[in-house]
Amino acid sequence: MSTTKKGLSTLALAALLAIPAIAPVHADTLKMAWSQDATGLDPQKQTAFSSIRLLELIYEPLVRLDAKLEVVPAIAKSWAFGDGGKSLTFHLDPKASFSNGEAVTSSDVKASFERLLDEKTAAAARSNYLSIASIETPDPETVIFKLSQPDVPILAAMASVNAAILPASAIKDGSVGTKAIGSGPFMLKSWDPNASEVLVANPHWAGGKTGVDQIDISVLPDETAIVAALRTGKIDFALLNDPLVATMVPKVSGLKLVRTPSISYNVLQLNPSRKPMTELKVRQAISCAIDRKAVLDTAALGEGKVTGPITAPAYATDPSKLFCYKPDLAKAKELMKEAGYAKGFTATVIAATGEPATAEAEAQVIQSELKKIGIKLDIKMMQLNVYVDAWLKADFDMAVALNGGRPDPYTMYNRYFTKTGNLLKVSNYTDNELDSLLNQGRVETDPAKRKAIFAKFDLHLAEMAPWIWLFTPDTYVAERSDVQGFVGSPMGSLFGLSAVTLKK
Repeated sequence: MSTTKKGLSTLALAALLAIPAIAPVHADTLKMAWSQDATGLDPQKQTAFSSIRLLELIYEPLVRLDAKLEVVPAIAKSWAFGDGGKSLTFHLDPKASFSNGEAVTSSDVKASFERLLDEKTAAAARSNYLSIASIETPDPETVIFKLSQPDVPILAAMASVNAAILPASAIKDGSVGTKAIGSGPFMLKSWDPNASEVLVANPHWAGGKTGVDQIDISVLPDETAIVAALRTGKIDFALLNDPLVATMVPKVSGLKLVRTPSISYNVLQLNPSRKPMTELKVRQAISCAIDRKAVLDTAALGEGKVTGPITAPAYATDPSKLFCYKPDLAKAKELMKEAGYAKGFTATVIAATGEPATAEAEAQVIQSELKKIGIKLDIKMMQLNVYVDAWLKADFDMAVALNGGRPDPYTMYNRYFTKTGNLLKVSNYTDNELDSLLNQGRVETDPAKRKAIFAKFDLHLAEMAPWIWLFTPDTYVAERSDVQGFVGSPMGSLFGLSAVTLKK
């Protein structure tokens, strides 16, 4: 940690401890804060974590993942594969309703997936569902997905707000993204971008009554101010991103910190379509030069763990077995020389202000590490919405990113590293071996064989180094002691807010 940040943390903590605690007025409204606001309301198109965190409280997919990363019911009450894995049938919960009171039917499911599969939609996770050949709706509560091939990970892929079920009427009239009509636990009452949101309980939610009737969300870019607001009782609950701030919370009387290891990953994305990142040896040199543990310890106070490409515990490879995960400066310099860049080069790295909170610090450590092999790295910080636009266009030499993890490696990476991936433009990297391994893992039903396939994928991706995987962070929520019932998720989900209550 830099002297500046260390001093800031000490002063901030002292200031927080000096603020007198104020007992909040109990009500059925949860007052909440976070530092980054949503960038849009279309659940099928959003990629920013701040958007996902909001939209997963409003919309529902057919199924969802619980805190153990197991698939559990959402709109669908049951499901089954058939026809040798080439069909997937869902039976919808007859109580499932949208916030406008209309029942969720098989027609809504069909319309939602047809919209998602339409290239014109530019859906964020479209490539996860390309095996869907047709969709049958024999009755209002039954949906049958006919698949072009067995697709083992498609069920888990459907457990995402990027596969949210939308009203067919909203799709038809083009109001998706302007009106938020979902079947989740809350409804969006108001949204003042970059300032506040108000969510109210959805009386038609099939999951039953929520623990609170309303959530008032404030957008406060300064997370130290968020903790101060918690202490004074102005807010009850907060999502925190900055480890420097989160680690203060247990030291403040009356506050609790919920820390959850994440399967999302902090990564330095290289752009292999731009010289000299087109050269394998240059990318490998960058991988060898960066001390991942130093990035974690300096930027995130060691809050997390060094990771390879696959972060789901069931499939992850021991990082020590991956290419150059032990820093090797001599090897990095030799690779640069062999690639014809012994004197280095200049490049720009982009990073978003606030997502992740450690982005600028990560970029600074990486800048220092790469200077040792002659790479002059200019850091360009951007507001989140500007960064997301540049990221989707791959308008960068390098990018510091926080990307979402998935319990299945295929759904995690096919959109980036298969030839049909809808975010292939973001990775700008095609590789026959990666494509083949991902598609083998997609159809393989034997768990041991799937694990072996993805172990090869992990090793090969790390060696080819289109990106430099750094670490998986911890996620944090801070809450007052009277807030009860929140359970964190390795996916970072805030869906647990549906069960939160305020102790009277």
